[in-house]
Amino acid sequence: MRTIDLLITLTAHEKDSNNVTIAFTMGLKAAQKGHATTLVLLSDAVHLASAGYADKIDVGAPFKPIAELLPAFLEAGGKIAVCSACMQHNNVSEDSIIEGIEVVNADFVVDALMEAKKSLQLN
Repeated sequence: MRTIDLLITLTAHEKDSNNVTIAFTMGLKAAQKGHATTLVLLSDAVHLASAGYADKIDVGAPFKPIAELLPAFLEAGGKIAVCSACMQHNNVSEDSIIEGIEVVNADFVVDALMEAKKSLQLN
């Protein structure tokens, strides 16, 4: 497993736009500071991995919309992992996933939680 400085777990989607925005804002800032940052999408948050889904999330100033934060996070070296079982449960197809997002299983999530230097949980 790769070294993870900051592991962010997120279970929310557009019904809790604030937590989605906080997760991506903090993740982007950590990645920009050079920290190996992974954002894990669990439960309803797996929908955010689908191309175009997160584009509608914008809580307003002073925050940026997810349509800007998500690609900026990936461009800054951040990693996004999405739970395969949660995808199946929420009818999210692997064919719809944004390029660069990794589909993972429960073993990955548990290992990442146990081995990450720090974590931020937004549930």
